[in-house]
Amino acid sequence: QVQLVESGGGLVQAGGSLRLSCVASRSIVSMNAMGWYRQAPGKQRELVARMPSGGGTTYADSVKGRFTISRDSAKKTVFLQMTSLKAEDTAAYYCAADLPTYDEHFVRVWGQGTQVTVSS
Repeated sequence: QVQLVESGGGLVQAGGSLRLSCVASRSIVSMNAMGWYRQAPGKQRELVARMPSGGGTTYADSVKGRFTISRDSAKKTVFLQMTSLKAEDTAAYYCAADLPTYDEHFVRVWGQGTQVTVSS
C-alpha cells in the first residue's frame, strides 16, 4: 500500500510564500499522475495542480503564475511551491497519487492533508 505524507503547511501573511512537500512511501512519483488539491471550509475539494502520467502540468486558473508543482523522483517527493499567497488560498491541502489497476482503472491515494492559512 502506497502512503503519502504532506508537510510544510502553516500560517503565512498575504504576499508570502510557502512550499508543501509530499513524500511517497514507494517509488511511484515519476511513473504516476500526482496532484495537489485543496478544500476550504464550506467548499468542495478542488484541483490545484497536477502532473499527468504522460508529462506536463496543469493548474487551476486561480493559481496560475503563482503556484508551481514539481517532483524529485530520487527523493520520492512532490512539491507545491506557492508564492504571492492570498487569503483565498487558505485551505487544507492534500497530495494525491493516481495508481493504475489491472483492469485499466485507477485508484486515487490521498495524503492526510496539511493546513495552509493566509492572513490578510
